Amino acid sequence: MAVSNAGWGSDIIIDMLQALGMEYIALNPGASYRGIHDSLVNYAGGKPQIVLCNHEGIAIAVAHGYAHAAGKPMVAAVHDVVGLLNATERIYNAWLDQAPILVIGGTGPVAADQRRPHGDWIHTALVQGQAVREFTKFDDQPASIAGAIDSILRAHEVATTAPEGPVYLCFDAGLQEARLAEPVEIPDPSAFPAIQRPHASQESLRRMADLLLAADKPTIIVDYLGDQDSVDSLVLLAETVGASVIDQGDLHNFPSRHPLNLTDATNEVVREADLILCLNIVDPQAAFSRSDFSTRRPSPVVRHDAQIIDVTLRHYGIKSWGQSYGGMFPMDMVVSADVHHVLPPLADLVVFMSGEPTKKKAAQRTAAAAARRKPLTARFQEQAADASRMNLAYVAQQTWELIQDHDWTLVDRDLRGNWAHRLWDFTKATQYTGTTKAGIGSGLGRAIGAALANKGSGRLNVHFQPDGDLLFTPSALWTLANQELPVLIITNNNRSYGNDERHQEEVALTRERPVENKGVGIRIEGPEVDFAALARSYGIHGEGPITDPADLRPALERALAVVLSGKPALVDAVVLSGR
Repeated sequence: MAVSNAGWGSDIIIDMLQALGMEYIALNPGASYRGIHDSLVNYAGGKPQIVLCNHEGIAIAVAHGYAHAAGKPMVAAVHDVVGLLNATERIYNAWLDQAPILVIGGTGPVAADQRRPHGDWIHTALVQGQAVREFTKFDDQPASIAGAIDSILRAHEVATTAPEGPVYLCFDAGLQEARLAEPVEIPDPSAFPAIQRPHASQESLRRMADLLLAADKPTIIVDYLGDQDSVDSLVLLAETVGASVIDQGDLHNFPSRHPLNLTDATNEVVREADLILCLNIVDPQAAFSRSDFSTRRPSPVVRHDAQIIDVTLRHYGIKSWGQSYGGMFPMDMVVSADVHHVLPPLADLVVFMSGEPTKKKAAQRTAAAAARRKPLTARFQEQAADASRMNLAYVAQQTWELIQDHDWTLVDRDLRGNWAHRLWDFTKATQYTGTTKAGIGSGLGRAIGAALANKGSGRLNVHFQPDGDLLFTPSALWTLANQELPVLIITNNNRSYGNDERHQEEVALTRERPVENKGVGIRIEGPEVDFAALARSYGIHGEGPITDPADLRPALERALAVVLSGKPALVDAVVLSGR
């Protein structure tokens, strides 16, 4: 323990954040945590560094993106009640995406006799954490300095225990602004070691290895790896048995151009598999089913005699309110363990147990998978080469040709249709820190967080930004400029909430109504938004709007030059394929 130099309650909160190694705090200022804000400015000495945001949702999204890119939590601060309510949708996104975020805020004062009339009353709730309790792992509202220290330690422990997720701490304004009567000791976080994550037993590992080696058509469905050691172990495992791999797209899970990567033939591969190994799958029903777009109803595609192994900690994160876990699906073996601790020993065991027959089968399966990939790849490349119109494949390919020789990373998300993963060569965990969990309004904030995590690495941050998403929180552009983060933003601007347009088309077809009305109340037209001008208004280099495919490459080149100089740039690519 170390004796703090703190003079006020809020100083102790900063001491704890520093002890836990928090580098950044994203915030939108609010009077309910003015004590903490003063300590950040006048006591903290610049750590954690303030990242000012113009909306609480942006602050949460920044912390979300940072958490996945850095592999550790970040702090976000939000004003009481109203600020927290502004932040709720992005906290829910972080919950869905298993992102460890420490959200802090203020209330109060809780003691009613200390409240200012009106202002303090409407910013007090019983209790504030109830607003986010159903999609956070932990919340607390400590009533003393000692309680605050304990609460911060516990919140960090819970947020970083798998499955990871957001936590929320609310600090009474009276507690923050109380003068300390005596010195306070700050505990050493190393005295509270991280909880050891569950391992698979030797018996479970052996049974999994036996099933994989005995299968005729083994398939692996994977998600949420994100670290190079686990990816390398998965590659070794898949290659040893010749298993097809389906990547569900959250974080980097498997090399995109590997011959065994059959993500784009998911339904066919699952339908043929006699053994399916699931690694970190959040929703097995979705992995094993094909949904009818018009009726919404799923139909299983998995063989009735297929054996399914599920390695997961999903059951530890289930809550009743947000039903993100999907429907129940029968399994042959469920291993309650952290996949990062399962893959290395499982891969080593399968290699040890493999003989010449296994090697021969693996070679045959790999060749068959490569042959299956070949026409898919050819079709994707043909679409990407079509310069007659600005389609997503073309945008992805033009971007790839410019960035491929740099140390690049795709932050936040892929283009709809996974065009980057179809066309780019993803080989390293640092090349994709994104998610398929694309709650509206989060994209640019998450990209900013990832770029913060990459600061000083020399990596080129590339971000595909949907137009409708950016219109939710366009002021995230100001934070990006303020932080001087080198991010290349390409808007996939279809001037529509395109997913909804597709739904309306399906409903119209089902009901035999006019399909041409599908864009009413959905298309972002009249006026069309000039995102390049919007970027320039926030001090960011803007190119476009680009409507002619021939103009895209030069615009990207000019924007890339700006980004390589250390500044952000945006290219507004008008992709009208959704019309």
